[in-house]
Amino acid sequence: MLEKKQVLESLKLVREFSKKRNFNQTVDLVINVTGINPKKQEEAVDLFITLPKSRNKQVKLCAFVEKNLEEKAKVFDKVIVKEEFANLSAKEIKVIAKEHNFFIAQVSVMPQIASTFGKVLGPLGKMPSPKIGCVINPDSDLEALKKRLQNIVRVRTRNELIIKVGIGTEEMKDEELLENINLIYNNITGSLPQEASNIKNVNLKLTMGSLVRIGAKKEEVQKSIEERKKSKTKKKDKKETKKSKETKEEKKPTKKKETKKKEAKKK
Repeated sequence: MLEKKQVLESLKLVREFSKKRNFNQTVDLVINVTGINPKKQEEAVDLFITLPKSRNKQVKLCAFVEKNLEEKAKVFDKVIVKEEFANLSAKEIKVIAKEHNFFIAQVSVMPQIASTFGKVLGPLGKMPSPKIGCVINPDSDLEALKKRLQNIVRVRTRNELIIKVGIGTEEMKDEELLENINLIYNNITGSLPQEASNIKNVNLKLTMGSLVRIGAKKEEVQKSIEERKKSKTKKKDKKETKKSKETKEEKKPTKKKETKKKEAKKK
């Protein structure tokens, strides 16, 4: 388990070094792992975790059902009946996938979902999962499922040695965020072959804020932020210099153009 004092201090620094925005920012937990091959299924992290505290953010749900379940499924944010599948364009499917966190499917339409939505939902890890009750029958309790999904997060490595998951919002109390952080951290370490030894570092950040490593002192965080700013400025200057050179080159008259001008003057 992470040290309570360190986590609370890091949350304080996250708030201190982040500008206030005109929206309720998500608090992200970013964990770098080491010593595993995330491309191997047996070593990759892929967990569904029920958080002890609400993330204070609406989880949007979309259901794929037969006509006989359409009315009951209206407890979810969006309902798409089987007859509508063929009318959806690739662009519309991508928009639907982006706008919703979880997808629920009536068991009888699963084959059609795989063929119609699989290419988009699969890579995003959003195919309806029976692990968390997202494959339903006509007699399933959909109200209970909706309530349960509000507190579930999916935590996975996505073929990289990094795990990023939203654990709440900046409006939540630090003690509430702490509970969510510890539960996720403990679940992740428990799923790794060498447990905590496979954790390189643990970080926190707001949506538009700076990354703060748990355990880092204020001076370290300040220095890291300044270095990142300098690096961004250098990259920007380099890009502008390159653009300026290209513009000058374009404005330079070519030999061919100069020859034509001279010939025109002679005439």
